[in-house]
Amino acid sequence: MSHLQSLNTYFETKREVHLDELKQFLRIPSISAISAHKQDMKTAAEWLADSMKKIGLENISIDETKGQPVVYADWLHAEGLPTILVYGHYDVQPVDPLNLWESEPFDPQIRDNKLFARGASDDKGQVYMHLKAIEALLQTDGKLPVNVKFCIEGEEEIGSPNLPDYLMTNTDKLAADIIVISDTGMQGPGEPAVCYGLRGLAGVQIEVKGAKSDLHSGLYGGGVQNAIHALVEVLDSFRDEEGTIQVEGFYDNVIPLKDEERTAYASLNFDEEALKAELGVDALFGEKGYTYTEQTWARPTLEINGVFGGFSGEGIKTVLPAEAGAKITCRLVPNQDPDEIVAKLTAHIEKYKPIGVSVEITEFDKGKPFITPFDHPAIQAAGRSYEKVYNVPTAYIRGGGSIPIVAAFDEILGLPVVLMGFGLSSENIHAPNEHFHLENFDQGLRVIGDYYYEIAQFTKEDLKK
Repeated sequence: MSHLQSLNTYFETKREVHLDELKQFLRIPSISAISAHKQDMKTAAEWLADSMKKIGLENISIDETKGQPVVYADWLHAEGLPTILVYGHYDVQPVDPLNLWESEPFDPQIRDNKLFARGASDDKGQVYMHLKAIEALLQTDGKLPVNVKFCIEGEEEIGSPNLPDYLMTNTDKLAADIIVISDTGMQGPGEPAVCYGLRGLAGVQIEVKGAKSDLHSGLYGGGVQNAIHALVEVLDSFRDEEGTIQVEGFYDNVIPLKDEERTAYASLNFDEEALKAELGVDALFGEKGYTYTEQTWARPTLEINGVFGGFSGEGIKTVLPAEAGAKITCRLVPNQDPDEIVAKLTAHIEKYKPIGVSVEITEFDKGKPFITPFDHPAIQAAGRSYEKVYNVPTAYIRGGGSIPIVAAFDEILGLPVVLMGFGLSSENIHAPNEHFHLENFDQGLRVIGDYYYEIAQFTKEDLKK
């Protein structure tokens, strides 16, 4: 009997037991953003540690940080074979607005083969799948095909403020050959995808200040700088009419897309017409020379997220606003550094600042981009495991968003990162009625189990980035 046949038999036999256990995990309201749930965070960490012990993992510890603890465990008896470090998180988002939930967020319910609960998809359900895959392999084979370590944190939903320090303090403990994260999504229903890159982030707030107070537009208009006009002039200087960013040096370190990547993206046959209809727009807009998927996955951006200043109430108020501001974020691609981009933004703003105003710049969120090479053995192995179970080709994609802690893993531990998720974009993560499609729970268990066998075929040297 092949290992996939053994896994099928085991998971079919244990399905109801596993779902009941997952429901226990989901009943714990481990909301890291709300201090009143501090005890619930501890309960969730203890539940994880206990579950790890039951399935046969070893060296289990609940490691304290300045915030919520990290749960660690390992199984290290595959001598000479690669080690996989599995990362995930046990904290969840707040549940507001509660009145929009069709069932209680911490009372898991199955409807239409979907499991509804906060954390079902993000990320308790996907973390739990790795535990059950380990359980299945130990129960059917008596051992694992590779070495495994777990690093499950409790602060991902608040930006992982203490995890980088934990990684730096525990580099030996967390030493591995690859990192596997199941906290992302598939391309669509029945369409598996391996994400091998994420964009980074750099955010700033621009505040333009003119006169010491708002001025009467009749008495001063035409003779004193208007803060909003000055702000608009600065904002307009950021991009040309085709969307190309005009900040000096912005593209200097951008790594061009490989031909095979562009071919892979094109093979997805992304329907831009359907997207326009879905969004209710008559045209898409973006940097010339790139398709929509290339623009949103592999090219950097500069976007104005909000503008404030002046009078916006009912009627009209004839003033020259003394202050105005805007919030700006840039999505960054591999080899762009957030600090360097903020410095270039600052220099650009100073260069294009009109006379008669001062400008103050405040830095906000920053996160580095990440990429594991498209053809890396661990990436391709993940694709093969998906294909064996889903029986369709795997899409190799980049994510347009940012998960700063992924870049921290890449930078601090220096390991290839494999993002093999099983969620869907329609599953309402961070929103009311979050749910997880159970067909992906079922198939994902088998994918993960097979992936451990796939990685066992490589040497440690094969997997070096």
